[in-house]
Amino acid sequence: MPDLTSLFVAAGLTEQKANETLKNKQVSASFAEAIELAKHTCEVDKSVGNLLYQISTRLKHKHHLPTIVSYVASKKLKTDIQLNCALDYLKNNPSMPLDESKFSEASGVGVEVSPAQIEDVIEKLVEANKAELLEQRYKFNTGKILMNARKLLKFADGRIVKSELDMQILDLLGPKSEADLEPASKPKVPYLSYYVWGNSYTLTTNSFSEFLNIKMLLLYAFYLLNNIGSYIEFSTSYIALMEEHLKITGGQVRTRFPPEPNGILHIGHAKAINFNFGYAKANDGVCFLRYDDTNPEKEEEKFFKGILDMVNWLGYTPYKVTHASDYFQELFDLAVVLIKKDLAYICHQKYEELKGINPPPSPWRNRPIPESLALFEDMRKGKLDEGSTTLRMKHVMEDGKQDPVAYRIKFTPHHRTGDKWCIYPTYDFTHCLCDSIEQISHSLCTKEFQARRSSYFWLCNSVDIYCPVQWEYGRLNLQYTVVSKRKIQKLIDAGIVRDWDDPRLFTLTALRRRGFPPEALNDFCAKVGVTGNLCILEPSMLEACVRTTLNNTAPRVMAVLYPLKVTITNFPNEAGSLDIKVPDFPADESKGNHVTNLTKSIFIERSDYMEIADKSYKRFASDQSVGLRHAGLVLTLERAEKSSKGDVVELFVTCKSVEDSPKPKAFIHWVSATSCLECEVRVYSRLFKHKNPEDTSVVPGGFVTDCNSDSLSVNTAARVECSVKKAKVFDKFQFERLGYFCIDPDTTDNTMVFNRTIPLKEDAGKN
Repeated sequence: MPDLTSLFVAAGLTEQKANETLKNKQVSASFAEAIELAKHTCEVDKSVGNLLYQISTRLKHKHHLPTIVSYVASKKLKTDIQLNCALDYLKNNPSMPLDESKFSEASGVGVEVSPAQIEDVIEKLVEANKAELLEQRYKFNTGKILMNARKLLKFADGRIVKSELDMQILDLLGPKSEADLEPASKPKVPYLSYYVWGNSYTLTTNSFSEFLNIKMLLLYAFYLLNNIGSYIEFSTSYIALMEEHLKITGGQVRTRFPPEPNGILHIGHAKAINFNFGYAKANDGVCFLRYDDTNPEKEEEKFFKGILDMVNWLGYTPYKVTHASDYFQELFDLAVVLIKKDLAYICHQKYEELKGINPPPSPWRNRPIPESLALFEDMRKGKLDEGSTTLRMKHVMEDGKQDPVAYRIKFTPHHRTGDKWCIYPTYDFTHCLCDSIEQISHSLCTKEFQARRSSYFWLCNSVDIYCPVQWEYGRLNLQYTVVSKRKIQKLIDAGIVRDWDDPRLFTLTALRRRGFPPEALNDFCAKVGVTGNLCILEPSMLEACVRTTLNNTAPRVMAVLYPLKVTITNFPNEAGSLDIKVPDFPADESKGNHVTNLTKSIFIERSDYMEIADKSYKRFASDQSVGLRHAGLVLTLERAEKSSKGDVVELFVTCKSVEDSPKPKAFIHWVSATSCLECEVRVYSRLFKHKNPEDTSVVPGGFVTDCNSDSLSVNTAARVECSVKKAKVFDKFQFERLGYFCIDPDTTDNTMVFNRTIPLKEDAGKN
């Protein structure tokens, strides 16, 4: 087998795409196998390689790989459209042997759409829209003609269809006139409601949020027209249910944030919170916080409180706080409806048998309805053993998973319902039904839930209730971290981090403890935006948002991390101290100031003194004076006192006013040696050494072995000016010339503890 990167590049991938593919072992193995299989029949060029790559990422049942690759290699499947149809057929017909005649028919094998056929269809469609074309000329939206052409010419090359349409329009209208070239006017756009049938709620606006709604409406309408057969069979009462929903909500945008209360929220959840709450807020809608509390074994009260705390911290207030357990009775009743329609059955296959994408078919799939109803009631009453029985739905999910579980037995008391229930619904059963019960309009979720979209629509329509719309967006991940609950718990158990809020983690509680302001996280999420692609970013982008926010909000104070004592032998005040006014924000002194004490003895940073200065050194040295920030004084060395080991322990200096001295090369920060506070300062760096600590090809020993043992340094000798004495936990400051710092919850009446949030500037040397 040749080098996989070279193999993938030869098949048409860019080198970057090839390297990204190699990170997914399953996809890369499948792609490599597909290429080798195809080579027996044809040369794998870019056009063939593109189709093979789609197969390796989308084919759910790998036993079909040789067949579909042979169809591509022999040029029976030549276009994306044909391949899409072929993959859809295999998803819905996973069993072997494959009926190749039906497969070929469904995939358009051998179907050749002639130029004459394309010309004839386009001619008829242009004629049908002739009046509008003549009236609107080149401002006519040709999209609807192309959409109808796609239905009539399913396997035609889209580029040829578009070219033929352009030619016929040119023949009808002639060349573009000056009026045709003028930009179209932008009248106010009517808001048609996000449901195609909701014509009772009309308003006009040109706001950006309204544009998003119109865009989502159009995408949804296009989706319905093109996918209604493959995803949804609408019930006869669907439109009536939709109209009832609109009456209840008044056309209001309703979203929800549905976390599982079995862990602490992380940076990816910040994006979800911003999207769900932010989208509702931008459209005068509401957002529910709904706890998906269907797994009582792993749920703890601290997680419920922590989730709400973080939502509030980010600046959002839920319209209502609800729980999936609020609807346990309704969910049970809907499960009974599903059984009565012969769309669910009681199964006795064990968990081990059901694992994976392609478990063996259930021998109980065709169980009589009355028998399933009786057994489901036995499950509810606790008559059957845990793990012995499940309720499964008769449905194939988009990822090929067959008959997902709807209910399982768990003899674990629930934190809210006690021991009333011993059966609990799964996410696949609960999620869409709770959305429907709460009249959610936009079910926003991350891309991995796309595989559940078909079951979402199928289940709502199968039990004949209002069906919301699910929209997927790409997750947000950061490099140099892990966010999995299980993996964070492993770090805690190993003593590598202290708890879920350890500032080296990227949980929201950890980021708050480190001093990241919620405004910075919201700004970061806004800059990342919402797309369908997985977003993997370096932490530096988040850190840049933090710096921008703290630069405008964190007042300046002076602190010394590694103190060196300095005694001013000619201190200008006989009392031995001066009050110095320090601006909280030097760039805008109107924001206020505070007073700090300058005394005869002060501390400066040990790194701000060098016995003999080199050419690049601009601070204090035996032959180089230095200024004191805000004090208006310039210091000159008299002598340095050293320890028996030769270390400098104290400097004796004289001072002059800035006006009476040559301008020094630098001004350094300081604190009074007699009126400062001792404090503890914790400085954090990256917890992991590699960008992706979970990549075993880079970190073969696993993420725990990738931890940086120097990711935390604790300094108990630091000093800070007394102006911070009354500050509260999580208050933030800029320590001048050092960075941004936040007061840690470990602070006591005797000792203040500061966490360094971030340096003043990004470290150009870090990797």
